[in-house]
Amino acid sequence: MQFSLLSDARRTGRRFRQTWAAFIALAMVICGSSLNPAYGTSSRIKDIADFEGIRDNQLVGYGLVVGLNGTGDTLGNAPFTEQSLEAMLERFGVNVRDGRVRTENVAAVIVTANLPPFARPGSRLDVSVSALGDAESLFGGTLLVTPLVGADGEVYAVAQGPVAIGGFTAAGNAANVTKNVPTVGRIASGGIIERETGFELAQLDQLRISLRNPDLTTSRRVSQTINAALGVSAAHPLDPTTVVLSVPKDQRTNMVGLLSQIEQLRVDTDQAARVLIDEKAGIIVMGQDVRIDPVAIAQGNLTVRITETQQVSQPNAFAAQGNTEVVDRTELEIDEGEGKKLVVLKTGVSLQDLVDGLNALGIGPRDMISILQAIKAAGAMQAEIEVM
Repeated sequence: MQFSLLSDARRTGRRFRQTWAAFIALAMVICGSSLNPAYGTSSRIKDIADFEGIRDNQLVGYGLVVGLNGTGDTLGNAPFTEQSLEAMLERFGVNVRDGRVRTENVAAVIVTANLPPFARPGSRLDVSVSALGDAESLFGGTLLVTPLVGADGEVYAVAQGPVAIGGFTAAGNAANVTKNVPTVGRIASGGIIERETGFELAQLDQLRISLRNPDLTTSRRVSQTINAALGVSAAHPLDPTTVVLSVPKDQRTNMVGLLSQIEQLRVDTDQAARVLIDEKAGIIVMGQDVRIDPVAIAQGNLTVRITETQQVSQPNAFAAQGNTEVVDRTELEIDEGEGKKLVVLKTGVSLQDLVDGLNALGIGPRDMISILQAIKAAGAMQAEIEVM
């Protein structure tokens, strides 16, 4: 009996120690997350950087869309459409040089597409079609075979097919209605890839990683994170935008696996304190590192509002003489901004303190833009202001 009680006591003590250890570990995690402001805010390298060579290539071409229901180019106003139509018909053995072509069912268009990285011949891609002349709509039209060329002038794809548009135009004698843009359309899987870009990822022994938001600190952190994950000093920052990765010899036959591992690594990004202002739209975007030195802010405007109203003055009933007259009455209202207050911002206030202080003045975004620019001019804002 004593042995059973002793065993129960030992098990109870063991459970207590395990529970206490788990509680301490949880407390350390919570304290660490509260002390470290960057905890849980890291980003994958995949989301902040691009790998050299893994990119789209833009393609463009010139073609004709036929089959339009009288909504095509006016050949008299678009001579390039007439010349293209004549050249196409001559390739099919039709001579139209002697007579003037009169049709409104053809439109000259620009065809664009993005060639995906490592696309192979025979694969398909989506293409966009945009009217070049004075066509009213591409609804119901079909794009004829159009070569798509890259920046080097080589043909990388060929596009053809019915054009799908997301709008329409309807008109009558006295009114018309237009939805979206009927002169721009899209052909899903309308392009066929004919040529590869020639970039071979597996042949590289050195690869560059380009940050989308250049920053010295972020570039250094990316290289440190990659080296820690690979266990070798394979990456080093070249500049605020570029991190150079020397591919380890044992990984050169597994480039896809190596890059897949790297792009999933998480890095705490860092950016300079910046305030973006769009004066046209009244938009203000402030980064979390914006700091303000001691400064006092007051905002108030003198507003004079004049209202004119007209009243009718007429003689009393049974009056011997008198005429009915229109009399103007003017009302003046003056607002000197007496309700505005002076707000003092202390040293090193955070973004939240700055927003709360400006909101306490009861001002709108456009007045806030002027205040931020005045704070920067006074040298009290430790951030860069960028006007869009």
